[in-house]
Amino acid sequence: MFNALVLTQNDKQTQAEVRQLTVADLPEGEVLVDVSYSSLNYKDGLAVTGLGKIIRQFPMVPGIDFAGVVSESADPRYKAGDEVILTGWGVGENHWGGMAQKARVKADWLVPMPQNADAAKAMMVGTAGLTAMLCVQALQQAGVTPEQGEVLVTGASGGVGSVAVTLLSALGYSVVASSGRVESNGELLKQLGASDVIDRSEFEQAGRPLDKQRWAGVVDTVGNQVLATALTQINYGGSAAICGLAGGFALPTTVMPFILRGVNLLGVDSVACPFEKRVKAWEQVIALLPESFYQQACQTVALEQVPEFAQQIVKGKVTGRVLVNCQ
Repeated sequence: MFNALVLTQNDKQTQAEVRQLTVADLPEGEVLVDVSYSSLNYKDGLAVTGLGKIIRQFPMVPGIDFAGVVSESADPRYKAGDEVILTGWGVGENHWGGMAQKARVKADWLVPMPQNADAAKAMMVGTAGLTAMLCVQALQQAGVTPEQGEVLVTGASGGVGSVAVTLLSALGYSVVASSGRVESNGELLKQLGASDVIDRSEFEQAGRPLDKQRWAGVVDTVGNQVLATALTQINYGGSAAICGLAGGFALPTTVMPFILRGVNLLGVDSVACPFEKRVKAWEQVIALLPESFYQQACQTVALEQVPEFAQQIVKGKVTGRVLVNCQ
């Protein structure tokens, strides 16, 4: 028997409770993992609260990522005792996920634990941190360099945003963090590496199709009007790496930034990211994040606390990363 957070639905209302399951209850897969840690991401919050149509088949064990140790494997790439990480691939959405003490998954979905990392550190990074690293890599590949000017990070108080601020600072960029919680989180964001912190309200009203050039690059986790406004302020030839929709999935913009300033819009997805790219991103994010990040921007909760924190994360009240201790 092992513990798992199980989501059920009654009268279209999602209910979450910790239950005891057996290995026989788990879905099919080549690799059985003893899960040490998962993490709470915005998508997990939507799933656990039922506020987003993330899960369509119940019962479901949520958790879009996890780290742990292989206990059984029918695939030669992994053997008992190997430390592994899983992010994405629909796990925690349509395949039972990481908020449990055991998980059985496809071998193709796993990556080996990077050097200088362990399960706790990996999940302090988690899906959010991996996504942030992919965003930073996308800006670099598009030619955005520290010498070109400031980089804006929207939704900077959240999981992706806080890691992006830290990574960009570590790489020598001048980072401006945008947040709806400047008063409570401004000092933390500066400790993580932001040179300045500005209020999200600056981006929430529609303005001119082209505004004053201000940003060499943007990492956007918010979408909607915040992204639309930021696009009008990107320097000629600059780029925006986009990965989130915390503010909505609409994009009320014009073609002007793209056809008059050559702005690049770079879509970033970590769910189905190819293995080789995923491994490189994991290696780089672990190498770049300073030890101070894990103390400053991370907190740990138990499985039983996930429903409470899920409510908070969808309301924008969680700062940084939330580590879920599954043991």
